Amino acid sequence: MKQKRVYTLYRVSTKKQVNKSENHENDIPLQREACQEYAKYRPDWKILKEFEEKGVSGFKVSAKDRDAIIDLQEAALNNEFDVLLVFMFDRIGRIDDETPFIVEWFVKKAGIEVWSVKEGEQRFETHVDKLTNYIRFWQASGESEKTSIRVKSRIRQLKLRGIYTGGPLQYGYCLIPSTEVNRKGQPMQKYAVDMEQYVVYRMVVEKTINNGTGTYILARMLDEQGYRTNNGGKFTSKSITRMLTAKMPRGYLEDGETSEELQKLKIISDEESARIDEILEQRSKKDEDKRRIARTTKGKALLSGNIFCAHCGGRMITTHHRDHYIRKDGSEYLRDDVKYRCYHKTNKLCDCDGQTNYQASRVDEVVIEIMHQIFANMKGAPEEEKFKEIMQKKKRAYRATAKKASYNIEKNKRQLEILQLEIGKTLLGDSIYTPADLQDAIKVVKNRIAEDEEKLAKMDEQFSHQEELIKSVMPAYKKFKSWAEEFDAASLDQKKMIACQLFDRIELGKGYALNIKVNVSYEQFCEDWQNCEKPLKCAV
Repeated sequence: MKQKRVYTLYRVSTKKQVNKSENHENDIPLQREACQEYAKYRPDWKILKEFEEKGVSGFKVSAKDRDAIIDLQEAALNNEFDVLLVFMFDRIGRIDDETPFIVEWFVKKAGIEVWSVKEGEQRFETHVDKLTNYIRFWQASGESEKTSIRVKSRIRQLKLRGIYTGGPLQYGYCLIPSTEVNRKGQPMQKYAVDMEQYVVYRMVVEKTINNGTGTYILARMLDEQGYRTNNGGKFTSKSITRMLTAKMPRGYLEDGETSEELQKLKIISDEESARIDEILEQRSKKDEDKRRIARTTKGKALLSGNIFCAHCGGRMITTHHRDHYIRKDGSEYLRDDVKYRCYHKTNKLCDCDGQTNYQASRVDEVVIEIMHQIFANMKGAPEEEKFKEIMQKKKRAYRATAKKASYNIEKNKRQLEILQLEIGKTLLGDSIYTPADLQDAIKVVKNRIAEDEEKLAKMDEQFSHQEELIKSVMPAYKKFKSWAEEFDAASLDQKKMIACQLFDRIELGKGYALNIKVNVSYEQFCEDWQNCEKPLKCAV
């Protein structure tokens, strides 16, 4: 009796299934044991070689990228074996538009018998065999999809509850035991804010927003102070950028969803997140003329990175000019002037008819005076309680007017019901109204109801708008108010960032003529403030 040469294939999709485990009924040791036992009862079979795939998904990984399948196909073409034995057919794969044809290739093209311990031999003698083969792997693919969805949903639910699900630990957090357990009954860990790293995180955020400190400088500063990342490495520009843009410190998952637990873990507020995104987006701009935030804070001038030539529109750079000589009396004269210089004119990039250099101190002095005028208006702004008082007054007025409108609507509806009851009486001749009179009266009442309902809807809309207006004003109010109170005591770096946020564009021309465009958020704030019944004279 001629013996059939048998090759076996064992595959597991996760690393946890490689070794024998009570929780994984399809681990490799079990598959091997089952296949060897199955071959024992066939005297004409002899297992010559065993192939293993550890941690390979049969659903996600194509056969052309799987070494075991490629080696088996090559061996089949070389007539090295007669039977391919697997624990279950889905060990060959679970891709519905690929795996059925691989099995068919082994059987029909290479003349290999394909057997499964659980399902027997796969034949292709009839159309029913082909259909059965395809349906089997279509079902396997569907099961993989369902499993994938269940796993992803489970992980997402755990993340929303603040549970650690694996992977690198986000800087700013540590892990502590939770009350939840996994499938093995072991306690799961959850995120908690690491207070030491929180202090570092907040320093990075505040220096980015208030001082405009760049990521390279921040990384060097942290390294010089002895701080290290979670894996013990040095901080880099990229690691600082990851800190500033990470979703979890903002209270969100990667897909933007949030929960009460994630909000408790926030390190960066929504307002700070928006400002950080704006700063990083501005610094990444390739078009220099559109960027209004300096890439670096090294310059000693207030408007470094945010001032343009009024004649050619090009960005102006900051330069230093040093005068140093000895006077006749032997004393030393030393003067260091900072100047704004038109980059285009200096490098002859265009026919700019403006000045080449401007004294930075003279320009900065004028801009600071304009900022003082703006902040003088802000210092006269009402406190937060005043905004709330305005809102309460509006709410009381709205409720009184709405109550009166609702009463009129109900009154007219009752009158309409009475008139509609008269319709039957007119048909019997028992009504005091003629059909024409009744029709006119019903029409008038219906118009009253429609008008009152329209008025009420408009009042609802106006009140909702005013309510949203007050809420939208508050973040801007707090920001501008803090600038007004802190500007004079602020450092130069902080003043630079305030100027960048307050002014969209500053153009400098001959004779030190300044053309200043105020940031749209400040203009909107002034308008909203006026709409909140507190006029603001904010003209620059």
